[in-house]
Amino acid sequence: MKEYKQLGAYGIVIKEDKILLIKKFGGPYGGKLDLPGGTIEFCERPSEALKRELLEEVGIEVVDYELFDADSVSFEWQYKEDELIKVHHTGIFFRINNFNNVIKREVEVDEINDDSQGAEFYNINELSKENLSQIAILQLEKLGYSIN
Repeated sequence: MKEYKQLGAYGIVIKEDKILLIKKFGGPYGGKLDLPGGTIEFCERPSEALKRELLEEVGIEVVDYELFDADSVSFEWQYKEDELIKVHHTGIFFRINNFNNVIKREVEVDEINDDSQGAEFYNINELSKENLSQIAILQLEKLGYSIN
């Protein structure tokens, strides 16, 4: 079985029991809701990746943030009909306390933004595990929310 490793920086934006999530275009979380963020580029600091990714995927400029957690999940991803891939996804998670700009509800997928189709706030109590990425479930549970 092939292996796929991902290391990324992710933002957690919660307001009044609503969380900011992106609609994933492809990859292991294609079609699911996920935390905004993504790959830490070579020689890039996690906080720099956070700011860059949230600007690309959500359209916001992160102004105030704090480190929340670092953790990982592992799962199997049916990449193609005859190809199963073992995924190990590690994330560095930041709580976003303040940001500038308006959240982009729709985003074009292109060479800069290759996986977000836009973002919006979702009521946490209405989310289900089947619609969320594993990494989003992990962080919501660490924040004390129960996801069914």
